[in-house]
Amino acid sequence: MTDPIRTLAAYIRESENIVFFGGAGVSTESGVPDFRSKDGLYNSPSVGFENYTPEYLLSHDCLVSHPDVFFEFYRQKLDARAAKPNAAHLFLAELERKGKLKAIVTQNIDGLHQRAGSKNVFEIHGTTARNYCSKCGKAYPADYLFTSSESVPHCSCGGVLRCDVTLYGEQLPEEAVEGAIHAIREADMLIIGGTSLTVYPAASFVRYFRGNHLALINRDPLGLPLRQNRDIEINESIGKVFSTVRDCL
Repeated sequence: MTDPIRTLAAYIRESENIVFFGGAGVSTESGVPDFRSKDGLYNSPSVGFENYTPEYLLSHDCLVSHPDVFFEFYRQKLDARAAKPNAAHLFLAELERKGKLKAIVTQNIDGLHQRAGSKNVFEIHGTTARNYCSKCGKAYPADYLFTSSESVPHCSCGGVLRCDVTLYGEQLPEEAVEGAIHAIREADMLIIGGTSLTVYPAASFVRYFRGNHLALINRDPLGLPLRQNRDIEINESIGKVFSTVRDCL
């Protein structure tokens, strides 16, 4: 066990109000592709979608103007139903059960934190696990958009169904944003994991943290300034790090 991981375990032991802020790197270890890496969604071949940018395919404009294209891309690229929670998701759920972890703030839309058992999760980009009618608001089952026989799924009222995901051109969900900022502001420890902190405005939430310890866990350095003897950065697989920390808590 390395000294940084021992330090991380020590920080977790002494903290009572931990918040985890996570991104795509948490779910890639469950086989869910990220967006911006060389093998990510934005850089992988999209047969049949060559005339569109990934940003447009996941935009409000595409949903409204070309719903058939939107749903075909959505079903091909964002179906995470077969993915299973990994060591990172399970460790965070365990910390919550122990009363250590008070909230998860996630940029991911796959619902894996909840499937692992976490309860207090702020999904600031929404989730594919919820669907609703854009006209009347009626809720539909989690897998409905993936299993519907309609190329463009419709509600019984005639409205077009959609996922509860924040698309390009839409505002982040106000309730989730307010909850996330409050949780980060009140935390005595903030763990940032599996994110490059390049997606705004979500990445700006970190500035609200004023607690005792900041821990950064990401394969690539994040470049955030660290406070001596209070903060730590580990450039390694988040699942591997949390598995090691779990064994020494």
